[in-house]
Amino acid sequence: MNQPLHDRGVISRYKAYLPVTEATPVISLNEGSTPLIHSPKLSERTGAEVYLKFEGLNPTGSFKDRGMTVALSKAVERGASTVICASTGNTSAAAAAYAARASIRCAVILPAGKIAAGKLVQAFAYGAKVVAIRGNFDDALRIVREFGGVDGVAIVNSINPDRIEGQKTASFEIIEELGDAPDIHILPVGNAGNITAYWKGYREFQSAGRSTRRPRMVGFQAEGAAPIYLGHPVEPHTVATAIRIGNPASWEGANNAVKESGGCIDIVTDQQILDAQQWLASNEGIFVEPASAASVAGLLKCLSSGRCTTCPLPLRAGGKIVLTVTGHGLKDPEAPVKHGGFAPIEADADLTAVRRVLD
Repeated sequence: MNQPLHDRGVISRYKAYLPVTEATPVISLNEGSTPLIHSPKLSERTGAEVYLKFEGLNPTGSFKDRGMTVALSKAVERGASTVICASTGNTSAAAAAYAARASIRCAVILPAGKIAAGKLVQAFAYGAKVVAIRGNFDDALRIVREFGGVDGVAIVNSINPDRIEGQKTASFEIIEELGDAPDIHILPVGNAGNITAYWKGYREFQSAGRSTRRPRMVGFQAEGAAPIYLGHPVEPHTVATAIRIGNPASWEGANNAVKESGGCIDIVTDQQILDAQQWLASNEGIFVEPASAASVAGLLKCLSSGRCTTCPLPLRAGGKIVLTVTGHGLKDPEAPVKHGGFAPIEADADLTAVRRVLD
């Protein structure tokens, strides 16, 4: 039986693998089903089949929508009238959009002056009440945690396990499209919920007989926001705002994912991130926000050195590699404009003048 047009989000497709019942109201914007795009140039450089899971084509432009559909659906089922989150931008956009869909309130706590304008505008446009604190994301999350137990309020950060449940569905889609799990999966790592969720999904689909193997999980943090790599919390600073986090909520989950899979957590510099963002756009036609490009920067780093700094094994030619790119480039256009020095070439309004500058 075909699914109705209005009901094709991740809950409808993967209900058997999610903590929902017939009593759960489905709050969906038809999220998921994002493209797994083959990268011919990265494939040529690695000798492997390289694919990009482009999560920027979710409804609010990032992977957060996968987790938010489950989190909001369960929140409404439990009687919440308000959802609250700390955010570096993408979580607030998703929470506000799905709260609007559910006709409940949304409150956002974020670090003042440290959120990309495109993401901040989304939260306002979807109707959230936004509070900017004089502190960082970790301060914002600490405040949000203190709302736990408040009647009628649901926390929708990735400390809420329903978020992880929704985000794991991306690994289901990858297995369905490739026919099996990839050999290696590379992701950006900030609050570490995504690497935790993907690993959970890969394990569950293998246990269900839907795949024959599990990939090696490799995560890349920005050099200035690399608490997991360094082994201790940090005061984060990086141009990649979405992973500018100094004390990840899912730290333990990320460590488990890399340990159990034989993978690693490594770092890339801001320069490598911005270079990778521009390379991906100009070579493969895929525009992602800076944090998303950390996975691409990481693969390029491994290719240049023959291995990751901390990985027990080199990235070998052959097999399949998937890179998650987590958010659309239009989320944070300021960084690439500044980095690339983009500006149009001016010319007089006649053919000769235009041809002259083009030549």
